[in-house]
Amino acid sequence: MEKIYYGRDQNAGRGHSVKTDNSSFERAEEFKYLGTTLTNQNSIQEEIKSRLKSGNACYHLVQNLLCSSLLSKNIKIKVYRTIILLVVLYGCETWSLTLKEGRRLRMSEKRVLRRLFGPKRDEVTGEWRKLHNEELNDLYSSLSIFRAIKSRRMR
Repeated sequence: MEKIYYGRDQNAGRGHSVKTDNSSFERAEEFKYLGTTLTNQNSIQEEIKSRLKSGNACYHLVQNLLCSSLLSKNIKIKVYRTIILLVVLYGCETWSLTLKEGRRLRMSEKRVLRRLFGPKRDEVTGEWRKLHNEELNDLYSSLSIFRAIKSRRMR
């Protein structure tokens, strides 16, 4: 029968190690499991940062499609929802969002949607400008990223 020893590693400070007769396992600060980053503080900040980074990488892979004038806005929205949004929301059912993290997710969503819909010509001055949040909400009638997370949790 193997004996298991739990001890405090003197060099790691507050890190714990688990020792068996044949092996020793060190405590990890964070690790990736099934595509999700888990931390010893149970914080999802790094996970959200990683998800947004992956979503941004997906955006850059399909950027030529999304910037094309040959595709309609509806097709571009479908590409966004089926490729980029799914990558960002992977594992979101387990997230406990704070206001700061929710704001960060909304900002990234609005950034992608502004790129997707492009600038708008101001009727008064004739200059090109970014779309305002209200205009984005009118153009993108689907659930916001925050509501999508809530509906996935309920499911």
